[in-house]
Amino acid sequence: MRVLIADDHAVVRRGLKEILTDEFGRCTFGEAKTSQEAFIQAQKQDWDLVILDIAMPGKSGLELLGDLKQIWPHVPVLILSVYSEEQFARRALKGGAAGYLTKESVPEELVKAVRKVLGGGRYISTSLAEKLAWDLAASGDKPLHELLSDREFQVFRMIASGKAVKEIANELALSVKTVSTYRGRILDKTGMRNNAELIRYAVQNHLVE
Repeated sequence: MRVLIADDHAVVRRGLKEILTDEFGRCTFGEAKTSQEAFIQAQKQDWDLVILDIAMPGKSGLELLGDLKQIWPHVPVLILSVYSEEQFARRALKGGAAGYLTKESVPEELVKAVRKVLGGGRYISTSLAEKLAWDLAASGDKPLHELLSDREFQVFRMIASGKAVKEIANELALSVKTVSTYRGRILDKTGMRNNAELIRYAVQNHLVE
């Protein structure tokens, strides 16, 4: 089995390799600690599975997910993130991920998820499945944050975490003007008036820790 692991923490990459080797036997692994490295590694050979973190230097994992699915639509991508399902699972699945797990998951759940996506299925936890079922039963109105693009959502979460525009610009390697433009779009799309309202909404909807 050929597995590409994209995560900026060496301990996580090593742990994943040990778990998968113990369960599946001999595996070939590729490793990347940034989105750029992951994209380069993805082109070096045919992979059976990509395990992808969301928060990495450079492009976010969600942006990389979109790039990977455009070029290799049939390669399953399993998201393994520190962020809760409420924050990113729907967005990741909509973007083409084959499954979503948090890093709090036990190794047995990871193995179960890998088997499922390698078999062509999609893996979501029982709790997320229930939430999605409730969403279908509810009205067709989308939550406000679902109106945002992936980059807008990333900036929105950073604003809601209390980061200043200049700080966000430095972290994302963008200009202050560009981040300010994203902030304006976020306010326009959500109908909110200021950062205080964005923060209140994010906390109420469990979009920030």
